[in-house]
Amino acid sequence: MKILVTGGAGFIGSAVIRRAISDGHSIVNVDALTYAACLDNVASVAESPTYVFEHADIRNASAMSGVLDKHQPDAIMHLAAESHVDRSIDGPAAFIDTNLTGTYVLLEAARAYWVGAGHPEGFRFHHISTDEVFGSLGETGYFTEDSPYQPNSPYSASKAGSDHLVRAWRETYGLPVVLTNCSNNYGPYQFPEKLIPVVILNALAGKPIPVYGKGDNIRDWLHVEDHAEALLLVLEKGELGRSYNIGGENEMANLDLVRMLCTILDRLKPGTAPYSDLITFVTDRPGHDRRYAIDPTRIREELNWRPSHTPETGLEQTVQWYLDNTNWLNALQARNGVGKRLGTAQ
Repeated sequence: MKILVTGGAGFIGSAVIRRAISDGHSIVNVDALTYAACLDNVASVAESPTYVFEHADIRNASAMSGVLDKHQPDAIMHLAAESHVDRSIDGPAAFIDTNLTGTYVLLEAARAYWVGAGHPEGFRFHHISTDEVFGSLGETGYFTEDSPYQPNSPYSASKAGSDHLVRAWRETYGLPVVLTNCSNNYGPYQFPEKLIPVVILNALAGKPIPVYGKGDNIRDWLHVEDHAEALLLVLEKGELGRSYNIGGENEMANLDLVRMLCTILDRLKPGTAPYSDLITFVTDRPGHDRRYAIDPTRIREELNWRPSHTPETGLEQTVQWYLDNTNWLNALQARNGVGKRLGTAQ
């Protein structure tokens, strides 16, 4: 297929592109190149004859229509989004603008393109979202595709809204859509404002490793390469109008995750003292969800997919990648917000 990927210079989008090209697809990468984007993320495929980059913003209707008319894709994978919860606390407007308005603009451009092309049977609009739209779990239970939406941060609320827009465009206009909601991603090329790269960076620099609250918030960790594989599978074989939850089946408390990373670093790049000595508990962020956990039964039973990475193998690979790619990390250090505590505004 020829797939138009929005946000393809970002963490998850670039993983999708690298995987899609290795699978034989053609890619049109549409990215506005905001602070978290990095074209180095797709440098390994940039010279491929099946890869094209378009510097454009999903909020720009004429630009989106122009890109679709120019490239005539078989499918759209919509990953472009503001995604950092802490930033959404400090500045929610950008999240509403990109995640809601941008999704609306893209949906309208996709609808016009699909109608103009005569409603091609194979066309699909795949909207990629997050499990955070479902809110917070207690000690037991799992998010399913039928869980009620209960977003608790400006970020998750903006993503919940975008999910509802996509569903509405399916019900009202018949646009052929599929949706996915994923758990927390990790792996190579993750922008250094998220937990795992922050732990690695601070540890290597001998700086305090911040852990929110008591570190007992629980997340289900999904390796980005597993996620990319699942996303492409849903795009190709998922049932139209249906949503699929994608989880890593790897629940872990934040403090346990940080300690595991420190142990891996102790082995791969020993310091003068255990890196865990740098762990520092800091004031929790407002509205911090207690636990996320995904029930992946639907994607496992309908599409025969399960993650292949365990925390041990996935985290070790991730830490080694960051150790081997210090130039990539160093190039991002000066970007806005990197190395600073965000999400404290109330």
